Amino acid sequence: MASQALPARGARLGRPVAPGLVPPARQRGRSDEGATGATVRAVVLALPGGDALSTRRRSPVAAAVMWPLARHLVRQGHADGVAAHVVHYRFRGWNGGHAHPAEDAEWAVGEAVRRYGDVPVCLLGMDMGARAALHAAGHPAVGSVVALAPWLPGGPEPEPVKQLIGRRVLLVHGTQDDSTDPDLSYRFAERAKKVNRQVCRFEVHSDGHGLHQHRAEVFALTTDFVLGSLLDRPYARPVADALAAPPPLGLRMPLATGFGRSMRP
Repeated sequence: MASQALPARGARLGRPVAPGLVPPARQRGRSDEGATGATVRAVVLALPGGDALSTRRRSPVAAAVMWPLARHLVRQGHADGVAAHVVHYRFRGWNGGHAHPAEDAEWAVGEAVRRYGDVPVCLLGMDMGARAALHAAGHPAVGSVVALAPWLPGGPEPEPVKQLIGRRVLLVHGTQDDSTDPDLSYRFAERAKKVNRQVCRFEVHSDGHGLHQHRAEVFALTTDFVLGSLLDRPYARPVADALAAPPPLGLRMPLATGFGRSMRP
């Protein structure tokens, strides 16, 4: 992937996940019929999954999977100016060296900055979208990355990690995932931790690829990390401990049942 954002014709940001937030420039007097609400101070870009190889149009089903978590994040962060968009790719597939979703993710960060100004951005991806989020983290506006059940295929060329320097990074993987390999995400996290101490990884025991069995805990963990990173809030104790712990402890942190019910110490 090129070192700077490429024009991704056909990629676009979906409509804001929740109404009520408008770009600061519009609040300064530009006309925007019907737009009211708080100033956007941070943006979450949700990156859906996809296929290894496909030039078909984006999958609306994959995009829809990201909506519940994005809505939850906006509900929790709306008062502090957090907005979210689901990114619509040009193509459904990664497509080898083209890495189309990673290009689209990088373009989307630039588009978010164009719309909202100099705001911090979190890239939140699942499956192939998690790989795209990790690849696109080098954009200067990106402050944090969340990779859920990341697709990180093994191969002769290791996945890059230097673009993660200076970012806060969370990986979450179900131990029973039979679609994307949890061991590969651990190895990736281990390499990333060597160049960036602000990397942690949680394991969701007995859960599969969709992380459905412990959805409430995954939502709570993701929300704590994303809003903590974007808004500089203190993290819940398990997240703070995972970031501070050396490998393997901070990269095999179990996601406890009930996480989120009383997260704060």
